[in-house]
Amino acid sequence: MKNTALVAIAAGLMLSCENKESVTQAPTSNAEITIMSLDPGHFHAGLIHKSMYSQVDSTVYVFAPNGDELKDYINRLAGYNNRTENPTAWNLQVSSGDDYLEQMISTKPGNVMMVAGKNDRKIDYISKAISNGINVYADKPLVIDKAGFQKLVKTFDEAAQKDLLLYDIMTERFEISTILQKELSMVPEIFGQLEKGTPDNPAITKESVHHFFKYVSGNPLIRPDWFFDTAIEGTGIVDVTTHLVDLVQWEAFPEVTLDTSDVKMLSAKLWSTDLDLEQFKLVTGKEEFPDFLQKNVSDNHLSVNSNGEMNYTLKDVHAKVSVIWNFQAPEGAADTHYSMMRGSKANLIIQQGEAENYVATLYIELLDGQDEALSTEVKTTLQERFPGIDLEKVSDGKYKMIIPEKYHNGHEAHFAQVTEKYLEYFTKGNIPSWEVPNMIVKYFTTTEALKKAEVK
Repeated sequence: MKNTALVAIAAGLMLSCENKESVTQAPTSNAEITIMSLDPGHFHAGLIHKSMYSQVDSTVYVFAPNGDELKDYINRLAGYNNRTENPTAWNLQVSSGDDYLEQMISTKPGNVMMVAGKNDRKIDYISKAISNGINVYADKPLVIDKAGFQKLVKTFDEAAQKDLLLYDIMTERFEISTILQKELSMVPEIFGQLEKGTPDNPAITKESVHHFFKYVSGNPLIRPDWFFDTAIEGTGIVDVTTHLVDLVQWEAFPEVTLDTSDVKMLSAKLWSTDLDLEQFKLVTGKEEFPDFLQKNVSDNHLSVNSNGEMNYTLKDVHAKVSVIWNFQAPEGAADTHYSMMRGSKANLIIQQGEAENYVATLYIELLDGQDEALSTEVKTTLQERFPGIDLEKVSDGKYKMIIPEKYHNGHEAHFAQVTEKYLEYFTKGNIPSWEVPNMIVKYFTTTEALKKAEVK
């Protein structure tokens, strides 16, 4: 079954580990976790390996179809192994071919399946792994429609019965401005109580702008052509929105166990971003639009329903979530995030525009003259947890949180942080009781929005 050329590439990667003069971790044979990477079709599959972990065996077993995506995954890990600063020491054992899923299930050399790739089939991979006693660590989204959601609920039930850990990768919980926004929202003397809001003026707003063409680990990101088929990748309302819906729950109702009955979807919409053939070539490396995308091609432009917006209530609190995909950011710009939490005493606003040099920045708008309470909270509690943070007064009642550069460690670094959280849950068995119910509510929300959405 194994493809000789790909195994040779993997072997070269392993030799590069052996030839390193210094590595961050020696190969481990008695680690608690051995990862099996299944069909790694998205670059996120590689990002979890940018760091090494003491609980994780240095050998990664890869099961995947032949093709460019597998080569990209192998080359990405080779790059981490061969870098000058803090090189990793991953050893890959690659099994490639059409029966990759059956090979993983039948041989089962590891106890955790990591999956990041085609979202339409991800729930079937997850369900198969759980049914065969394999823990799962999966990139978002786990599902992209209601049929997938129903499978997911059953799979979580089976995972609980078998004492298996199924968890998705929520990197945005580790972004420093979001952490501080959440912390301040939990201080009644500063924030008061979270407003209920209205459809026109939500209590919580989460918006993000992303780009098809960008750089990852210093190199231009080449996306697979199927990424632009929303039947495979999912529409904008069920993909990146997963992070934003998660943050609404995590910040508005910290450590509260939610239920699907807490969600009421009010409105939702989808709209497209169009790519011409030259743009498609640049981001995929393909010379033509493939046959399976022709259904969305008109006048030599590909329409991708990558943009989405939803308005809903969670426990009667109005929330708005939206995602926009452009082709490429303007010079000097990047993916951006906007967030607003409205309290009875203050508004907490994250902006990441040109004025902020495209760095996520937290602003605090005080509505009740509680300047002293804010200063005390920052200079005692928060500075103790995050040394170096401070306040800068922008105008009467408005402050900017000064966050040292060391805390802005970036999207790629967050993969190591969320992986460490998964490892903690796995090794200590201490996953909070609210995590699984709230994952279910999160995917209920995104798939409910899809059902409600109007295509513009």
